[in-house]
Amino acid sequence: MVSAAEAPPLCALELRADADVVAARQRAREVAERLGLDGQDQVRFATAVSEVARNAVRYARDGRIEFDVRGAPGDQLLVARVSDSGPGIPHVAEVLDGCYVSRTGMGMGLAGTRRLMDVFDVRTAPGQGTVVELGKRLPRGASLDAAERERVAAELARLRPGDPVHELQRQNAELAAALAEVRARQEDLSRLSQELEDTNRGVVALYAELDERMEQLRRANKLRAQFMSYMGHEFRTPLDSILALSRLLLEHVDGPLGSEQEKQVSFIRRSAQDLLGLVDDLLDTARVEAGKAAVRPSEFTAAELFNALRATLRPLLAGESTRLWFDDAAGVPPLRTDEPKVAQILRNLVSNALKFTEAGEVRVSARAAPGDRIVFVVADTGVGIAAEDQRRIFEDFAQVDGHVQRRRRGTGLGLSLSRKLAELLGGTLAVQSEPGRGSVFTVELPREYHEPAGRSGGGEGDDEPA
Repeated sequence: MVSAAEAPPLCALELRADADVVAARQRAREVAERLGLDGQDQVRFATAVSEVARNAVRYARDGRIEFDVRGAPGDQLLVARVSDSGPGIPHVAEVLDGCYVSRTGMGMGLAGTRRLMDVFDVRTAPGQGTVVELGKRLPRGASLDAAERERVAAELARLRPGDPVHELQRQNAELAAALAEVRARQEDLSRLSQELEDTNRGVVALYAELDERMEQLRRANKLRAQFMSYMGHEFRTPLDSILALSRLLLEHVDGPLGSEQEKQVSFIRRSAQDLLGLVDDLLDTARVEAGKAAVRPSEFTAAELFNALRATLRPLLAGESTRLWFDDAAGVPPLRTDEPKVAQILRNLVSNALKFTEAGEVRVSARAAPGDRIVFVVADTGVGIAAEDQRRIFEDFAQVDGHVQRRRRGTGLGLSLSRKLAELLGGTLAVQSEPGRGSVFTVELPREYHEPAGRSGGGEGDDEPA
């Protein structure tokens, strides 16, 4: 609250008649002007002083107003202190909150005045009068030292009360200017409201168009998944036949083959196997993207998973120059998630690592992580991946160019599918790599799978023909 100043006020006026209210308003504007308040703040201060002075004259008939500056230099307030010896203000809290209005409208005046000021305080008691202090903060950089205070006080003392009619005319002019400003603001608000309405219509139209495009994309995605599923089944039958026939030829069931014939049949069999792998990857990708890949949680351990992978991946080793290691995972807590999908992720990562590690090692490990999660790591000492290619390798059919890649082409779906499967299980797949120094692929999964809220549990092959 504004503290009382020991020095005498800048100026003071007695409040006994209506003419004194006009003089108080005039003096308030003059003081505000000399202390550097801008035009609008001058009008606000003069209006607030006029309202409080009017109340003092109407309800007390014996009042006084004092103008002063309080506060430290650089943070000063122009304060008007209006005191009277009247009956006091009943219901003062309701009056200041704007909830109480007397028959003469006093409540509305004080509540409105309070909103105009930076500082506003009322002290009142029944039969002991009322003191109202209202203040407006001086502009930044404006401060009143002792010498300046004396100069302003002397100027104010020399002033004589102006013509009340002239003051009323000026008040009317200020009111007209305020009304014009309010009207201009109303026009601006009306124009802004119209612009917002037009913008809203545009946004609604845009949302409608986006919904239509989303529906088109959903239908296209569904058709794509169905197409891939049907084509996968159509390819599988002849590919299985080619693999079976080539196996019979290589086993010499119908008689021996020449060396060149055996070589050509081996090429046919290898190409059919590669094409079957591509078909399987396409089908798995289509199921995940269509939301048809069901997750079937079961409990298993990382050690059990590593034992199964060790047996299935050993045939991929090209020779003694590359070694495949599985670290001991006996201390890793058991998981409850989809074991075949976890195995598929690691199988893709390991086969990819073996493919691009001509000499060195591929190491698979597992560990517990904070947040009840399990981390699988597949690290190799192969050719590595450049920083600019590390995001692209997770895109469908993306392959990085290089001498090893050109000799050992894959489908370009393994890493993309692995990341989709990791996300399906609520986890992540990330890579750290440097050309010539190998790669580290990290799969982080929740130890226990939980079905995401709102996800339908479709079964695998829901969109595939029998």
